Amino acid sequence: MNTHKLDKLKRPLYINVYDELLLQIHKGEYLVGSQLPSEPDLAKKLGVSRATLRQALVLLQDDGLVRNVRGKGNFVLESSFNQEDTQLEKLSNPMHKCHISAFDQVDLHYRLDPQTEHTKQVLRRESATVVALERLYRVGGELHAYAFTFMSMQTVERLSLDLDSKERMLDFLENQAYVDANHGNIEIKYTHTVNLADRKDKLMGQNECFLLLETLYDKTEPDYPLMYNKFYIPQQFSNLKLNMSKG
Repeated sequence: MNTHKLDKLKRPLYINVYDELLLQIHKGEYLVGSQLPSEPDLAKKLGVSRATLRQALVLLQDDGLVRNVRGKGNFVLESSFNQEDTQLEKLSNPMHKCHISAFDQVDLHYRLDPQTEHTKQVLRRESATVVALERLYRVGGELHAYAFTFMSMQTVERLSLDLDSKERMLDFLENQAYVDANHGNIEIKYTHTVNLADRKDKLMGQNECFLLLETLYDKTEPDYPLMYNKFYIPQQFSNLKLNMSKG
């Protein structure tokens, strides 16, 4: 008979620190959006070493409860456990589902490009002129996310889109396109390269970004994409979730 018993695991100290910080957040001692005390002050308050505190903070970050902004500190996030609208399976703007920030400014720029083999492939049609649009998502003036879009001129004309109206184009790209679309697909990649049109702009955390490649289709032209999007979401601001089920 096998008499071997499993060794009892001693609960790591950083788990206790994690639980204590989680309790304080749930009790409202640290509100959503607020900054936690500096690591030296917080470690002193909890009576632990900074190394132990950092282990607990990493666990909170992994659980999507705390975000670390390099050079600034740790910030409390809204719990993602009850957010039913953050699933990628649902047809809506993935930037708003997968980025933890509430943007206070979105800049929009566009240019007209000649067709290339790449645009022919992603838009799946011949189009002498292609519209290239970029969106820059800012929080407090800092660039927190970036999106690049290709649309065929045929689609722009079919939908009577006014490229010179920033407000209307932005509403279409951010919202209306997802109302008009009846299906789409997203491919998720990871990238260390983000090429912005304006080299003066710098995306926070741009060396570690999730890249979401999205293609949208509508009923009017089911064989041709409504638009092709590339969403760059820095890892430190990301919240990507997928539902799983047997079927």
